[in-house]
Amino acid sequence: MSPDDLVRLKLDISYDGTDFSGWAEQPGRRTVQGEVQSALARVLRLDEVQLTVAGRTDAGVHARGQVAHLDVPAALWEQEADRLLRRLAGVLPADVRVRAVGPAPEGFDARFSPLFRRYVYRVSDAPGGVDPLRRRDVLWHKRPLDLARMNEAAAALLGEHDFAAYCRRREGATTIRALLRLEWVEEEPHLYAGTVQADAFCHNMVRALVGALLAVGDGRRETDWPGRVLAAGVRDSAVHVVPPHGLSLEEVAYPPDAELAARAVATRRVRTPAGEG
Repeated sequence: MSPDDLVRLKLDISYDGTDFSGWAEQPGRRTVQGEVQSALARVLRLDEVQLTVAGRTDAGVHARGQVAHLDVPAALWEQEADRLLRRLAGVLPADVRVRAVGPAPEGFDARFSPLFRRYVYRVSDAPGGVDPLRRRDVLWHKRPLDLARMNEAAAALLGEHDFAAYCRRREGATTIRALLRLEWVEEEPHLYAGTVQADAFCHNMVRALVGALLAVGDGRRETDWPGRVLAAGVRDSAVHVVPPHGLSLEEVAYPPDAELAARAVATRRVRTPAGEG
């Protein structure tokens, strides 16, 4: 089948990550990718479906704004377009939903075209603990937190840096990232939301950053400590990687349609520190 016979579909996906072993397919494990691909294959009557995702979330991490794409025969899409969303809702488990599906613009790549990914980590320092109805998406921190201290520390981490101190290294993968936003707000009394936005993230980066800022917020570390850890460039055992359940992928943002292909090409470049290569 030639590329002209295919249509690329963009899927907006949400899920409660509690009972998943992350996004990516793993033999013998329940994953978001596995559930969605299985549902698509069943509804579209295809032998195999392969999704490309914007961000591979870890086990226990949630998503409101996940994005993926897949290529299907154009004739099949024309046949199923009006009913695909409802049919998926009928076969998917309750903890994952495809919220929208439709043809992607020319040049769209769910993984390489994004301008940024935005995550939110929610934590509560309520003396009596987390509301039981929020136990799956809010971390309880048993010490009182000072958001002003946390935001002061966060400001020093913004910009393009080598985040090796806050990432689990992977062979052949760079740890240079552009951190665009890192700030905390109080959503309601004793419930705080930390927004972490970057062009991309390396493994454990968000949860390690949150762990460092919580140590500042409760007074165990000074406000300049997260910046000093970043400058050292090596993993620090004092940086606690917080549990996954407080984290949600809220948004994946893409450029205007005319810039999608160029953005994908630019994203594939090998990142190097300023002044190198």
